[in-house]
Amino acid sequence: MSDNRQRSRSGEKLSSPDEAIPRATASAGPTRSGWRVSLPVAAAALAVSCIAIYISKQAPLKDGPYALCSREGKNIYTVDQENSRVQCIVVDGAYVVDSGSLHEVTVRWHDTAARAATPSTHAKLPVRFIPPGGIVIPGFTDAHAHILEYGAAQELALEGSKTIQDAVALVRSFILANPVVQNDSSKFVTGGGWDHTVWAGKWPTAADLDSDPIIRGRPVVLQSKDCHALWVSSKALELMGDLPPEVDGGIIVRDSAGNPTGLMLDNAQELVKQPPLTDEDLERRFSMTVAAAHKYGVTAIHDAGLDPVSLRFFKSRAAKGRLPIRVYAMNLFDETREYWGDKMDKILGDGDGTLTARSVKIFADGALRTGGSALYEPYEDNPSTPGFMRIAPETLFDIIPRFLKDGWQTCVHAIGDRANGIVLDAFEAALEGANVTALRPRLEHAQMMAPVDMTRLGKLGVIASVQPTHAISDMWYAQDRLGPERVKRLYAFRSLVDHGARLALGTDAPVEDINPMTTFYASVTRLSPAGDSPHGAEGWFPEQRLSRVEALRGMTIDAAYASFSEKSLGSLERGKLADFVVLNQDIMSVNANELLATNVLATVVEGQAVYGAL
Repeated sequence: MSDNRQRSRSGEKLSSPDEAIPRATASAGPTRSGWRVSLPVAAAALAVSCIAIYISKQAPLKDGPYALCSREGKNIYTVDQENSRVQCIVVDGAYVVDSGSLHEVTVRWHDTAARAATPSTHAKLPVRFIPPGGIVIPGFTDAHAHILEYGAAQELALEGSKTIQDAVALVRSFILANPVVQNDSSKFVTGGGWDHTVWAGKWPTAADLDSDPIIRGRPVVLQSKDCHALWVSSKALELMGDLPPEVDGGIIVRDSAGNPTGLMLDNAQELVKQPPLTDEDLERRFSMTVAAAHKYGVTAIHDAGLDPVSLRFFKSRAAKGRLPIRVYAMNLFDETREYWGDKMDKILGDGDGTLTARSVKIFADGALRTGGSALYEPYEDNPSTPGFMRIAPETLFDIIPRFLKDGWQTCVHAIGDRANGIVLDAFEAALEGANVTALRPRLEHAQMMAPVDMTRLGKLGVIASVQPTHAISDMWYAQDRLGPERVKRLYAFRSLVDHGARLALGTDAPVEDINPMTTFYASVTRLSPAGDSPHGAEGWFPEQRLSRVEALRGMTIDAAYASFSEKSLGSLERGKLADFVVLNQDIMSVNANELLATNVLATVVEGQAVYGAL
């Protein structure tokens, strides 16, 4: 995902996106409905409600320790080094303090409590049982997402629109449903999630928005699905004033007469002027993301790029009390400003804090979807360009060692094989003689690599922060864009693991669904939610699938390692924080086509349910 405040001075010539872009199929985003539901939906809702009643009818937890157990045996996946399974864990306050069979923990805790008991205390350890068929796993960590941007995208979600006209209709409906916006034509209308690759490759224009009389004359700014393009109305263009002829690291799309069409790519997004966000805006967006995350069992998010406004919001929010979700923040780097690595204070959560900010996010190139990822060879469907770097290579060689020396974990967005190669060159030079475990540099996305760079990645110990749902979104158009040979190196997760890389898995929400079960499903199947792929029912390049154990570890303990928090998070071991999720079925054994039917029954942070109930 890009940030429209980020700039580059690569000086490379960029091609127009109006040249052929192949069609892709996007996964449907969340939809809103009224009170009427179909019988299957109602039945599913009733089933979930019954499970919730099963849990909530139990007596509320009392102060003091409790055991969480499965009547059906070892259905708690600890994700420790041996990938052990146990029947019970014991939670005392915020921590897991014991584990084992029901007999073992009750005997141990009865003896311990009895020795210390007084006439006013009880020696019996309270036990809560998960529903039949359920399992417990550590809380999911999303290793790469955008918290406030996800909340913003939900306010006017365009993902799933099958045509430009569908998207325009959604904007119109949003205006009519919001009286404050409807009655004030100067109010900015913002949203996101549109995907031109499902619109027969046709790019939207300001004229498309202005064709609707309700929208015409209003400033409208709509972010693309991959967040590397903004689609704006004529009024928004007018408010931008005079535009430069070119933008380093970006494109102002123009028509044959040289007039801007209303589409801004990559660094050209910075030219779009919008009113500053208020604290109320930020709080609303944060709350929407937290609610969705907890619903899906996410207890920690690595925010892959906070600008100063967003960082100030999180600092202010944390100063008022613990955040409702763990935030591991990457501070955005802007090479047009003074280097700050030796001036800014880090926020060290020490694993159990709810806000940590000890890393930097740098953009190396653009995105594959919009043709901006930097390749060694030109695009198959657009031979005029190999994409572009958003930052000059010499700048990377300067700042990466400086950030590492000043103690900042360095996370670099790299999509294309050329971008990944250049970033690995810079990491290799900076890491010579260094303790990589103490530094833990990360490649964010690591989507496409030459074989020699896969080998280097493993040897250097650089973490690959990848998003498996990108693979099942991009698989429909990727070969047209890269050709039949290069496409084999795209999202080659198994190859990365086999070359020794450690993977941390994320969603890149709002680019993809924030539901971690979609990430898990994509990792182990490489199929669309409908169960198909360009290569059939076995999955897209099925030899690149991850095992279920690898996927679970990538979303828990390995993601914790990527944020320096593996000593307190990521597994259900004694002494670690009691962040865990209760699922309604065993994702480690059910048929793959049933994975997306998994429901979260309870999300627990530090021993207390934040979603559902124990």
